[in-house]
Amino acid sequence: MAQENIIIVADALQALQRIVNNTIDCCITSPPYYGLRDYGVAGQIGLENSPQEYIEKLVEVFREVHRVLKPDGTLWLNISDSYAGSGKGAAKYPVNATKYKQGTNHGMMGAVATTQTKTPGIKPKDMIGIPWMLAFALRADGWFLRQDIIWYKPNCMPESVKDRCTKSHEYIFLLSKSKRYYFDAAAIKEPAVGFDNCPPAGSIGTLRPNSRRRKGNARSFRGGGAYTSNMAYDNSAIVERKAHGNVENTTGLRNKRDVWSVSTRGFNGAHFATFPEKLIEPCVLAGCREGGVILDPFFGSGTAGKVAQDNGRAFIGIEINPEYGELAAKRTGGNLFINYGRAKKHEW
Repeated sequence: MAQENIIIVADALQALQRIVNNTIDCCITSPPYYGLRDYGVAGQIGLENSPQEYIEKLVEVFREVHRVLKPDGTLWLNISDSYAGSGKGAAKYPVNATKYKQGTNHGMMGAVATTQTKTPGIKPKDMIGIPWMLAFALRADGWFLRQDIIWYKPNCMPESVKDRCTKSHEYIFLLSKSKRYYFDAAAIKEPAVGFDNCPPAGSIGTLRPNSRRRKGNARSFRGGGAYTSNMAYDNSAIVERKAHGNVENTTGLRNKRDVWSVSTRGFNGAHFATFPEKLIEPCVLAGCREGGVILDPFFGSGTAGKVAQDNGRAFIGIEINPEYGELAAKRTGGNLFINYGRAKKHEW
């Protein structure tokens, strides 16, 4: 029996408190970034007076996520950093918010908000370190911090900065409720370097007919054939050795690496900050069993829900902005609860 897909228009913390303990398989989300956007809704997260206050609010939200997750559940958390602005540059051009992830027509707070905020230890132009502040705070609150995944954006927004490199990445933190948790590594395997005719990413099995493994010292093959004392040499040689730390790969696949190259994409629904579906897909496949339930407490345009549906999972989305909730409902077909007093306490 298929699970019900629902979208709740409400404050994330209040809505999470209506969900029964230990009922959600996986949470995939991206909270509003600190000091960057005004979503035009009372009670929104991201416009706090200090980074510490922002982190404290998110820890409170994710404490509820921790409660509602099943014991083997995981949290995939996308977050980016903010700068303590100099009062120049982007701060003077809030209309540029429409060009950035998590941008909105209400304007980009950017350097304006963070310049006006005086935080001990943070100077104008400092990178604040929001992602790791949050990761360490969640770890201290009981989460297992398992991995930092780099989302590399090949089509990142150009920057006019002249005293640092253009930023082209964000973080996805993988956290778990327990020491042992559900993670389907086979579902997200990727083609191994050094194989011709590899099976498609995510497939399991041996090499297809007429496939072959590249050997020798070809420039196109990055990797070694013989390993001794952690060093690769003479890749064409057949070497007898006591230790076999590199077992021959007969599948043409390897474990997914922790740098994900995914281009940003817009959404015709006019929403500000759409996840690329290809970014969410590995989180869904690895983090949730088929037929399970995926939670996103900052649902936005509903990409996590759409990818969940496309891959045989159900979803619960929570969104504070009614306009975005309606947009997500049209996109995903989820049952929309705007009058939250009508929403039941659910158990799956």
